[in-house]
Amino acid sequence: MPRTLLWRTFLLISVLIVASVLTWFQIFRVSEREPRARLTAQTIASVVNLTRAALVNASPENRRALLADLADLEGIRVYPSEPGDTSVPPPDRPFFQLVGEQLRRDLGPDTRLAVERDGVRALWVSFTIEDDEYWVAMPRERLERQQALQWLWWAAAALLLALAGAYVVVSRVDRPLRELAAAAREIGRGRQPPPLPEKGPIEVETLARAFNQMSCDLARLDDDRTLILAGVSHDLRTPLARLRLGVEMSADDPHLKSGMVADIEDMDRIIGQFLDFARLDGGEAPEAVDVATLAEEVARHSRETGHALATEISPTPPLPLRRVPFRRVITNLLDNAFRYGGEDVSLRAGRAGNEVFVEVLDRGPGIPAEEVERLKQPFTRLETARSGQGGSGLGLAIVDRIVRAHGGRFDLLAREGGGLVARVALPLKAAH
Repeated sequence: MPRTLLWRTFLLISVLIVASVLTWFQIFRVSEREPRARLTAQTIASVVNLTRAALVNASPENRRALLADLADLEGIRVYPSEPGDTSVPPPDRPFFQLVGEQLRRDLGPDTRLAVERDGVRALWVSFTIEDDEYWVAMPRERLERQQALQWLWWAAAALLLALAGAYVVVSRVDRPLRELAAAAREIGRGRQPPPLPEKGPIEVETLARAFNQMSCDLARLDDDRTLILAGVSHDLRTPLARLRLGVEMSADDPHLKSGMVADIEDMDRIIGQFLDFARLDGGEAPEAVDVATLAEEVARHSRETGHALATEISPTPPLPLRRVPFRRVITNLLDNAFRYGGEDVSLRAGRAGNEVFVEVLDRGPGIPAEEVERLKQPFTRLETARSGQGGSGLGLAIVDRIVRAHGGRFDLLAREGGGLVARVALPLKAAH
């Protein structure tokens, strides 16, 4: 059974059309059987009666010429019945039964009907003249439908035309649904799809109009959210900068000073994460990005900031990506690994089959399988792993959102021997 609405509906309509054609064909065949059998029997009886009358009334010396004329002009041949001749009765079908019954009523109860006699195929009908039995052989076309093949072709053409019309009707319903599904996927990836055409049946037009309105409302809400967060970040970062300047100038205790500076930096980083989650692409257009080269750059920056990081990076083909957001993916994964995964952190990148992957491995406490999807949601944290660490709960949500916007997959897997594997996989034809 097909899974698409188009082919399910088309298959159902096709079955109904074929069943309707077959039903009407059966009705026609049954309703016209008796009239056709009666007309055929009357025609045969007329031929037999005329042949008998001609033979009876013709002079003996003209009978041979009469028989020759009947054979040449009408295709009718007359043979005397022989004691040893063999005949094949017609098939046991309702039509032949009706013809035989009508002939016996018209020509007498001893009338015989055959479709073959002594190996000769024809329409054979017996009659008697003064107790002598004769056979009349007529062309079998007299029992066959005229133009049957032509009518069959017309029926097939009508059936094909009906099926083609059904496909057109169903496709006109299916096409807007496919466009709606594609637009919904675009919204799920954080992009604004072009408006759907508001035309077609009233139900489809209403659905397209409602979806376009919803898309515009979501885009407006997203813009308002970005604007609000940008304003909040501006309003918060200004006093944070003044506070840090005051701490640098006034704090005498170096431990207190370093703690306050660290708190301020943590607050600034959290504000930055809010902004990153609010505007993932930053208006950047996709470009051909070498994931392996980008991973090398991020790894080099991590080592320069004092982190121990093992790398295993192999060449990758360029993919159409937004460089800054995808760099943020690798950076966020490394930051999480350094914060919660201990000292043994590794970065891997390369190609596996039809995908390009980036993996960050650590030896931390890991994440239970049942908590993986929850931790991809905004503002969620695994308390046993965080253990008092600062953070907004947006790091993995940002990674998941950016990866999905690029048509990829983000997985959190258990590492063999303990720890976590954060894996990002992008198809070679990455979405952009």
